[in-house]
Amino acid sequence: MTLPSVYPILDLETLEARRCDPAAAAEGLLEAGAQILQWRDKRPASRRSFASADRVAALCRHSAVLWIVNDRADLALMLEAGLHIGQEDLPAQEARRLMGTSAIVGLSTHNAEQLLAADETLVDYVALGPLFATTSKLKADPVVGVQRLKEWRKLTRMPLVAIGGISRQNAAAVFDSGADSVAVISDLYPEECTKRTIRERMEEWLQLSKP
Repeated sequence: MTLPSVYPILDLETLEARRCDPAAAAEGLLEAGAQILQWRDKRPASRRSFASADRVAALCRHSAVLWIVNDRADLALMLEAGLHIGQEDLPAQEARRLMGTSAIVGLSTHNAEQLLAADETLVDYVALGPLFATTSKLKADPVVGVQRLKEWRKLTRMPLVAIGGISRQNAAAVFDSGADSVAVISDLYPEECTKRTIRERMEEWLQLSKP
């Protein structure tokens, strides 16, 4: 698959902290031209969270945008989404069996060994990180850095998403080191978090990522 250069993540904890409605955030991202969205909700499942995810799923279908759910295979199946899993989630082969052959499945990796192992699975892309220090994950793995990214990029044939602490200030170095795409959370959502400000920020990101 070919990944969009910017991979926005709708992280519910971040959005809640900035008092931003997930659907409004999704609308801003999509209006700016986002081609993929990931739903990331680490809170316990609830009817309210499902209703919110369902609304965003409808927006993505309407815009013909890739729609990915983090961690939750059951939610991904209900919402007809792709699935992104981590090293401590459902094993990649089992995730593929559950999701079927047509769904997109992505896998997080944090070191060279995991990258090499991912090539033996049936996932569609890998994420590598954290590239830099990040506040979006409580128990983050050791920082990878751009030098290791450049070295480890040679270890996998799959599309690679860099993630973790990536901002408009350091993104160019990440692309230059071999990332096909950058996943963004914190730097995507301004302190004044509205559909308009998110649209404008996403437009900045898309301009930045152009060759």
